[in-house]
Amino acid sequence: METEPDRHEYPAHWEADVVLRDGGTARVRPIEADDAERLVSFYEQVSDESKYYRFFAPYPRLSAKDVHRFTHHDFVDRVGLAVTVGGEFIATVRFDRIDADGRPASAPADEAEVAFLVQDAHQGRGVASALLEHIAAVARERGIRRFAAEVLPANNKMIKVFTDAGYQQKRSFEDGVVRLEFDLEPTDRSVAVQRAREQRAEARSVARLLAPGSVAVIGAGRNPGGVGRSILDNLRDAGFTGRLYAVNGALQEEELAGVTAHRSVRDIAEPVDLAVVAVPADRVPDVVDECGEHGVQGLVVVSAGYAESGPEGRERQRALVRRARTYGMRIIGPNAFGVINTSPAVRLNASLAPEMPRPGRIGLFAQSGAIGIALLSRLHRRGGGVTGVTGVSTFISSGNRADVSGNDVLQYWYDDPDTDVALMYLESIGNPRKFTRLARRTAAAKPLVVVQGARHGGAAPQGHAVRATRLPHATVSELLRQAGVIRVDTITELVDAGLLLARQPLPAGPRVAILGNSESLGLLTYDACLAQGLRPLPPRDLTTAASAEDFRAALSKALADDGCDAVVVTAIPAVGETSAGDAALAEALRSASASAPAKPVLVVHVELGGLAAALSAATSTAPPAGRPAAMPGTGTGATPPGTTRDGTGTAGAPAPDDDRSGRALDRPADRAAEGRAAAGSLAAAADGPAAAEAEPVADTRLIPAYPAAERAVRALAEAVRYGQWRREAANPARVPEYEDIDERGAAEQIHRLLGPDDGPADTAGPAVGEGGGTTLGQDDACALLARYGIDVRRARPAPTPDEAAAAAANLGYPVALKTTAPHLRHRADLGGVRLDLADEEQLRRAYAELTNLFGKPEELRPVVQAMAPRGVDTVVRAVIDPAAGAVLSFGLAGAASELLGDTAHRLVPVTDRDAASLVRSIRTAPLLFGWRGSAPADTAALEELLLRVSRLVDDHPEVASVSLEPVVVAPHGLSVLGAAVRLAPPPARDDLGPRTLPVY
Repeated sequence: METEPDRHEYPAHWEADVVLRDGGTARVRPIEADDAERLVSFYEQVSDESKYYRFFAPYPRLSAKDVHRFTHHDFVDRVGLAVTVGGEFIATVRFDRIDADGRPASAPADEAEVAFLVQDAHQGRGVASALLEHIAAVARERGIRRFAAEVLPANNKMIKVFTDAGYQQKRSFEDGVVRLEFDLEPTDRSVAVQRAREQRAEARSVARLLAPGSVAVIGAGRNPGGVGRSILDNLRDAGFTGRLYAVNGALQEEELAGVTAHRSVRDIAEPVDLAVVAVPADRVPDVVDECGEHGVQGLVVVSAGYAESGPEGRERQRALVRRARTYGMRIIGPNAFGVINTSPAVRLNASLAPEMPRPGRIGLFAQSGAIGIALLSRLHRRGGGVTGVTGVSTFISSGNRADVSGNDVLQYWYDDPDTDVALMYLESIGNPRKFTRLARRTAAAKPLVVVQGARHGGAAPQGHAVRATRLPHATVSELLRQAGVIRVDTITELVDAGLLLARQPLPAGPRVAILGNSESLGLLTYDACLAQGLRPLPPRDLTTAASAEDFRAALSKALADDGCDAVVVTAIPAVGETSAGDAALAEALRSASASAPAKPVLVVHVELGGLAAALSAATSTAPPAGRPAAMPGTGTGATPPGTTRDGTGTAGAPAPDDDRSGRALDRPADRAAEGRAAAGSLAAAADGPAAAEAEPVADTRLIPAYPAAERAVRALAEAVRYGQWRREAANPARVPEYEDIDERGAAEQIHRLLGPDDGPADTAGPAVGEGGGTTLGQDDACALLARYGIDVRRARPAPTPDEAAAAAANLGYPVALKTTAPHLRHRADLGGVRLDLADEEQLRRAYAELTNLFGKPEELRPVVQAMAPRGVDTVVRAVIDPAAGAVLSFGLAGAASELLGDTAHRLVPVTDRDAASLVRSIRTAPLLFGWRGSAPADTAALEELLLRVSRLVDDHPEVASVSLEPVVVAPHGLSVLGAAVRLAPPPARDDLGPRTLPVY
């Protein structure tokens, strides 16, 4: 009996769920001995042509020997992976390690032969491309660096899979067979190809949820007011353009509320694209099975009773996701509020919002249902009152975010032609590295505004299984800003910024002209600009007697000024025959702004309901050509049943003019009723009675208006910063290459030091993952850093005065004597360091002083080190944060900087531009640039050091942390006087690996 497979345990970490090209999901997993029947069944469904392409000859069936060989693997030299849907194989791939002559081999041979087979019914879905990514990652993990594949020339599909993957490859033709050889080391092109495929697949998976051709509401009851019935009514009333079905096992009639009714999804003769599930949690598994067997593409689960309810619910939630993905379905929810798509071609309101929002160009994503209600309500109020008619393109409330997350929605919005601005409320980020990558790409094309809830709770909200960050919230916010995210703190700021970005061009700079009919309001605006870091010009007071023509002329003049990048117009009610009327003033402002379409204009008004309504009289947030007319209505509603927390669990939304949540609702019918009541009251709750009654006029140019100067200026400041980021992003910085970096040598050293059987994590450094780790000794740390061109001045142990003298003689005077005990290390303020010791006498005297003051040498661990040139003491650190990923930090050394938190951070990999800004972004940066007549430090050398540390951490995910302290930056060059390096096994899957769906 063959015992080889017993040598290696089943590699469960190779299992992964993936999104295919058409938006459906599938599971990738290793093939086991128990898969014999599945393999035979799979092979029987493959066409004779595909079998011929695989085996180069007619091969109608697999022999018993074949089945044994293809299902028994050692998971090192022979590996097989399968793609499954519904538990059945739809594709397989295997590799066999070979030597230089093509014979079976074992390590250290680093080449393998690879072969694929995909069922004909699933060809064209991107299955082979996804499999190649996963089998390549497995091979690299097992020390294989190169694949070889032999393909018949007529098998164009398989040849294309290999050639399009982006790897460096070599092609030859011999004996009628195309032989392809390619290195598995990722290249810039292979990573770009992988991420482009990821974006297309995940965007398509969300599009299937937002633009279905048919929807079934499962759990719709006979009596109005229930959750399922409310969603059915909302879909019907919104005018959903596809087929709509009501499903309830208790129904006897064939029609419910004018909608075709069935007792089960199985009874529906036509395909169903989307199912909205509104049944109790214990009935959801059966519903999922029915949907999966019927071929439903996606689910919106509004049912509660999952992770938000505790550990038992969390396990129920994981089982729900596993079951849905088994059938290739994606899930929004559970505990979701629903989804909305205002496109005239779809008109989908699969949510508890009783009326459709106005169509527009703003995309909304909220993890919280209550916050989703607040966002829709505020956009309605602002759209009908203060700032003009503004609408929504799509709205997604993800609830517990068990499957579809903000990352997926970003993939969809990235190239969605109907969305110009993305607004997101996030309570947690499941995959922060991927989020920052997607945010950076999305922000380069359209504004992304984010408010993060649960910032100070110290833990993720219930229902959200994510890793907690060790970084302060301010640091996380700054890292997001570096990725182009516009970070705001409140829902009000989210809407303020979103409306400006949806309506006005980005300012070219921070220079702001201020004009209006109130000197006091102009001065308030001026002060607000200074507080936000803008450069305001002196306010121009038009006096309270200013006419509409005076406003128009002043605004036209300000916009024509080359020294002005944006204009804030302030207006208060005025009394007098020549004073501007609301409609006339609005028209004057629009007319003037049209003359300079490249500069943004904002209005700060005080109790001018008529002006707000006049300014808002437009049809949408879009340019006029080819855009649909606005729809009346509002976007508010109720929360799902059984919820227990804000958004995924409270009921009630903020009141019209504050951020407080409303009362909790006890029953589903109450929640639905509350939503309808809110809808009816929103128009009256706008910023003036005329706001909701304003008649739309032609959309010349929409001017956002704000009831307070601070709000307008804050939104403008965000637009200025984002505009600057966009200009820099258009001219990408670079990650420099250094010829003296020994990446391969470092990898070999790390593998040797970490070892395959590394023990528990060393508590001396930050714990990373569950795989343990180790803190390197001084020699190993210095050797590893040296491979990246980072030279550390060695410190010699000095356990006795004689050994200290011998070390100093070897290093050469002058020297420094330091204690390295943990309680004294890097604490020069405590007196544990003696510098500039010129000879042996001074050294012995200093040694005696230290031992007399602090204790015995074995407690102090003294060391001797050669003196470095005088300079500014700094600290450079890099760490793998569980949530944020790899982060590079910089600050000055010393207690004062630590106390004030004067440390700057950048995401790895750091570019040359990042390194320069990192050095200059701390408050104590002037000390590096010749403060008070001192010699400027060599910041070029410092920036190079930062870039080298970034490369080390980016190239080797096993490097869990690096700490260089102190780094003395002299006028010429720098000296690294202390270094600590920690290694840990990298995560089995990260954002650099093959495409895979997260498991929460």
